[in-house]
Amino acid sequence: MAKRPRIALVMGDPAGVGPEMAVKLLSREANLAAADIQLIAPHSVLARGEEIAGTKLDLGRIAHRVQRETGAAPMGQCTAAAGATVLEALTAATDLAKDGIVDAILFAPMNKHSLRLAGMDEEDELRYMQKRFGVKDFVCEFNITDNLWTSRVTSHVPLREVADLITPQAVDEAVRIIDRALRRAGIPKPRVAVSGLNPHAGDGGSIGMEEIEVIAPAVEKLKRAGIDASGPWSPDTVFIAARRGDFDAVVSMYHDQGQIAMKIMGFERGVTLHGGLPIPVATSASGSAFDIAGRNVARIEGLQAAFDLCVRMAAAA
Repeated sequence: MAKRPRIALVMGDPAGVGPEMAVKLLSREANLAAADIQLIAPHSVLARGEEIAGTKLDLGRIAHRVQRETGAAPMGQCTAAAGATVLEALTAATDLAKDGIVDAILFAPMNKHSLRLAGMDEEDELRYMQKRFGVKDFVCEFNITDNLWTSRVTSHVPLREVADLITPQAVDEAVRIIDRALRRAGIPKPRVAVSGLNPHAGDGGSIGMEEIEVIAPAVEKLKRAGIDASGPWSPDTVFIAARRGDFDAVVSMYHDQGQIAMKIMGFERGVTLHGGLPIPVATSASGSAFDIAGRNVARIEGLQAAFDLCVRMAAAA
């Protein structure tokens, strides 16, 4: 029988929609029945989420690990205080995971600029948690909408740096990590499409040589290793085929190449899963949404899907 999952929940940026979304998630009876939840938040952030959502949580059924207050976080603004709240919560959540107290981490939307204002030196929260867990191998964000998964060779880096980071090893790692994850998710031989970097996948070398010199050789090597990889596919059409069901996953070369397509296909229900960490770590694909913070209009389909994925993966581990 599958074990009952234990999930740490971080409420996200206190100036955004995260606290509201977390409260709405925890107000659903089915979610409380599905897992043991460790809620990590200062009293003020929990109270803010409850006030906006118009819901009082049953803390008799949720373990609330109270954080210290880090200062005022005005709604809809990036501040060091807001970032510090999230960093401390992520630190606490990873500590719980390393101590074997939780099996997965779920976080509501956070804001990367606030995290950096608070002193985060890493590229993003994934790399922050990679360091906390001591993971030396390749890590990557997976974006999931319904049955389609994506990974990417580069992530939160300036666009002008992308081409230099597209190497045979980087392509190889981005394909292998999502192939492994999909196999663990129950797909025995995932079909992985690898995107090109340039328009029309380079058009035979007339719009760039990365496809010929780097991406295609990496794909051929992966095929020889028994992975069902194909490409490089033209970036402007690969997601049409993927939406049709031709592939289980698409590996894109940079952040917006995949994210724009995935968010158009299902922004409200999209999930981000952090691949390569020792436990499942997931969130919704949507961001901190400062423009609607405090209005009680944030939808939680994506966070619910992320919670459901954490439950399934933790129960199967």
